[in-house]
Amino acid sequence: MESIPVKTEAEIKIMEDGGRILAKIIKQLEGMVKPGITTNQLNKAAEDLVFKYGAKPSFKNYLGFPAVLCVSLNEEIVHGLPSERKIKRGDLVSLDLGILYNGFHTDMAVTIPVDVNDQKISELIKVTKESLKRAIKKAIPGNAFGDIAYEVQSYIESQGFNVVRELCGHGIGKAIHEEPQVLNCGKKGTGPKIKEGMVFCIEPMATIGEWRIKKAKDGYGYETKDGSISAHFEHTIAVTKKGPKILTEI
Repeated sequence: MESIPVKTEAEIKIMEDGGRILAKIIKQLEGMVKPGITTNQLNKAAEDLVFKYGAKPSFKNYLGFPAVLCVSLNEEIVHGLPSERKIKRGDLVSLDLGILYNGFHTDMAVTIPVDVNDQKISELIKVTKESLKRAIKKAIPGNAFGDIAYEVQSYIESQGFNVVRELCGHGIGKAIHEEPQVLNCGKKGTGPKIKEGMVFCIEPMATIGEWRIKKAKDGYGYETKDGSISAHFEHTIAVTKKGPKILTEI
């Protein structure tokens, strides 16, 4: 494995400024997620907002992806390609967006229920979000990346859901994907050691059904193999002397 990049305080400050912009954009997009809107309209709004804030989209043309925003519905887990598909009541909508600001990328994802009246789905969202919160607390100097993976997996599974094992988080900085891979399943104490100055994305993905995945019909996204509902949350985290710092929040 290549070495894991370490950022200076000044670089982390730039990423924090970018992360705050990203969080504001996501917040505005969340407010637009309503029955009747198309995923293309959300993508267009995301692009307008990214440029309005003086940033650039990270995902557009990355590995051929033609859109700015990933929009994944229901059984789709990540990297869903926007289309003319309309969001309807009962949908679970995951938005994933990365931006490039002053030479550094940040990345964030949220899952939004659209008038969902299903206890199990509400629980899935709550548990996935909580697993991210718990995993972030493990992002401290001296811990191993396996401690983050174990925290995500053990919590999600203890609540009766499954964690997607074939997709993971990642280091981030001058490139949208850097070392290391930040897994969502694993054993405590395994993997590289976490050091001050490392910046990475933790992104738990959980399903109501089994964890296996397949490629979506759009050729970019991934969905659950058994068609079960999934949720996805992501933050960009910096490791500091004082502990983990969430860069992607307002």
